[in-house]
Amino acid sequence: MAAGVGDAFGFERVRRVATDYAELVRLPNIFTAPPDVLAGAALAVALGASASLPTVAGLCLASACVYAAGTTLNDVADVDEDGRERPERPIPSGRVGRGSALVFGGALLLAGVGVAGTTGGTLSGLAAAALALTVVLYDGLLKGGPAGFLAMGTARGLNVFLGLSLAGAAAFDAVALLFPIGVVVYVAAFTRMAESETGGGEGSDVAVAAAGATLAAMVVPIVATVLATPAVGLAATVLAACFLAWDWHALGPAMADPVPSKVGPAVGTCVLGIVLLDGAVAVVAGPWFAVAAAAFAVPTRVLSRHFDMS
Repeated sequence: MAAGVGDAFGFERVRRVATDYAELVRLPNIFTAPPDVLAGAALAVALGASASLPTVAGLCLASACVYAAGTTLNDVADVDEDGRERPERPIPSGRVGRGSALVFGGALLLAGVGVAGTTGGTLSGLAAAALALTVVLYDGLLKGGPAGFLAMGTARGLNVFLGLSLAGAAAFDAVALLFPIGVVVYVAAFTRMAESETGGGEGSDVAVAAAGATLAAMVVPIVATVLATPAVGLAATVLAACFLAWDWHALGPAMADPVPSKVGPAVGTCVLGIVLLDGAVAVVAGPWFAVAAAAFAVPTRVLSRHFDMS
């Protein structure tokens, strides 16, 4: 009876549509995007900038919008491949129309750039526009090769810079930029590993991902020590070590036996690892920044039990 009443008011249809679009945008992954902004904002604070809660929240929202646009447009571009290899995805299964997904993704891109410019100012708007352009280039032209791996990493690095843009001209500080560069390398490396997953994978691809994670972790204490204090640098070292331990618990087995059943979980582990890496460097602005960034691992982890991350 209750189900019939719900159907009469359209609640069940709304639930199905919401679930379909949550699957389309890879809902768990979206929660890995705001920590990049928080890490960048923490670096901006360490450089002497101010970062109010409404401004940082606005940039986090902008980041989430662009990320969701990227995953949506990715499925729009890959509809033929998904029809062969992943027919259960929302577009090839017919649950979401390709045209509707294209409009939805485009609207999210515009919203992300608009919110960033409105809340963070000119440099933030430009950073969001560069991020949106990189997303479009990856989804439309560059995916599947070395340029695609670099584009994916660059998108994540620009996501960090979106938060760092609050520092204005100081955002181009050489030491502060080491962290987004480390993120570029890390994400590009595990994106390469992800691309090799369906082909059976190679131990060398996993080794490259492990090297990228190690390099990114090594950057964190350097940045924290220079921009803050040796004590903060020590705290960042401990947190970076936790990030490495998290990644390696999946990368180690995948390196030893690079079959899809081990490489796939390693990719998911590395995606979630971004949140821990962001939290490690965010300590430069104080423990609350680190806690706020790392806390996004919770919804990511919980939602990953209900929605695929790849």
